Amino acid sequence: MSEFLDLQKKRRSIYGLGKNVKQTPAELNTIIKETIENTPSAFNSQTVQAVVLTGAAHQRLWDITLAELEKVTPAEAFEGTKAKVNGAFKAGFGTVLYYTDTNIVKGLQEGFPLYADNFLDWAEEAIGISAYAVWMRLAEEGLGATLQHYNPLIDAAVAKELNLPENWVLRGQMPFGSSEAPAGEKDYLPEDVRFRFFQD
Repeated sequence: MSEFLDLQKKRRSIYGLGKNVKQTPAELNTIIKETIENTPSAFNSQTVQAVVLTGAAHQRLWDITLAELEKVTPAEAFEGTKAKVNGAFKAGFGTVLYYTDTNIVKGLQEGFPLYADNFLDWAEEAIGISAYAVWMRLAEEGLGATLQHYNPLIDAAVAKELNLPENWVLRGQMPFGSSEAPAGEKDYLPEDVRFRFFQD
């Protein structure tokens, strides 16, 4: 089996995150930055922007998330939500926030009108590629992660807290840290349902 496939199988959604991380915040920031810099994007547009949070900044993100969730979650369900956020996300070492720079997207739409309707889709592809690449790189470093989507609920509060540009649109949050519990079993769709192979 290839090393790449081994790494793909190692990368899983880890909800039992902890802070037992050997890398420094600066080392992790460099790892994440270099990984995103080397992921592809349509027209080399580099629409993906990222914010790496550790320490108190990471804690504040999930406090903000809980505050926003409490506004929209029925009271009887909020304790379960709070336990999940605190136990699976806030308990980690850090979080990567993935953003799309809409100014770049608009510039491409204006510069290449023939493809204007495609650039938002291509920006989403770039987010997915970047998030997957970082997730794989974190797994290679022995760290666990998940990909969450509390956007757009938390967008305004997070942008205000971090003083981020208005043209950055939040697309996902990736809490990461030490793997304190294994991932669950992974199911696969039948091959004949998901795949087709044609050969002349």
